[in-house]
Amino acid sequence: MTTSTIPATPVRTGGKLLFILLAIASGLLLCVQSRINGALGAKLGDAMAASTISFGVGLAALILLAIAVPRVRNTVRQVPRALARGSFPRWYLVAGAVGALVVFSQAAAVPLIGVALFTVCLVTGQAIGSMLMDRVGFGGAEPRKINALRILGVVLTIAGVIWAVSPRGADAQLASLLVPMALSAAVGMLMGFQAAANGVQAAAYGGATAATLVNFSVGFLVLAAVMLVRLPAGAKLHPLPGQWWYYIGGLLGCLFVGITALVLKRLGVLVTSLAAVGGQLAGSLLMDVLFPAPGSSVTAATVMGTVLTLLAVGLASISGARSAQESSGRRPLEVRE
Repeated sequence: MTTSTIPATPVRTGGKLLFILLAIASGLLLCVQSRINGALGAKLGDAMAASTISFGVGLAALILLAIAVPRVRNTVRQVPRALARGSFPRWYLVAGAVGALVVFSQAAAVPLIGVALFTVCLVTGQAIGSMLMDRVGFGGAEPRKINALRILGVVLTIAGVIWAVSPRGADAQLASLLVPMALSAAVGMLMGFQAAANGVQAAAYGGATAATLVNFSVGFLVLAAVMLVRLPAGAKLHPLPGQWWYYIGGLLGCLFVGITALVLKRLGVLVTSLAAVGGQLAGSLLMDVLFPAPGSSVTAATVMGTVLTLLAVGLASISGARSAQESSGRRPLEVRE
């Protein structure tokens, strides 16, 4: 394996603000995607079918992009070559199945708990999963110690979730929320692995779009295989909805990945992550207020718990970035190819 260095791209103050706004917008897109996929799952009466449709639309869009844009097509051609020369362990391709789980969790959990609580649980899982990925040094990165500040950040994120969900306990429905909440948090933990594995693949292919295409291909194959087993076994689906907006969840997922790849090299991992998380949390509250799902409930506790989660993730991320800087001796970010 060779080691390549990814230099930071300098950005002026005005330009930096623009990229921060784009990162926030990417978080908002993820919230809208969650709401759409949740609505499609409720409409079809089957979260797995909704996930398959969403992934299929995203995959079709990426294939068309690869056909239409020569630069993207060239990076896609590097995929079989990278796999043949063993640029990374092939089991990293499982990251596509994690993407399928993310979309499935949106379709299954959002109709039950709402976008706001779903996002808080997802972000909590992301904080824990990212910390574990940093600790083991997954993907060739330098292992980082789990310090007290990062542990405090994770504890506060869990406290934020408990605070956000606390008003529902009075309705004696808390037990019914635990399964979709646990699913959302578990998927969030796996997203740490997904991000690391996709980053290694993007470096090996020479482009983030190629890695995204591989991710969507694997995820769609997994979901389609499950549906091919379930349909003959008697799975019942409601008629497809006629409104066009039910089918754009996959497109929003592609935009989320594309915007993240665009701003990451200009803002760095820390600022991009914080801005995107801020967009997710703020957008989730707006979605539940403006377009509430049947299971959604926005109270003062939901808002304050969400704010606490955002502050906790920021604390954990800043602490993680500081420890990474110290452990690497302030060297540039390296990606193994």
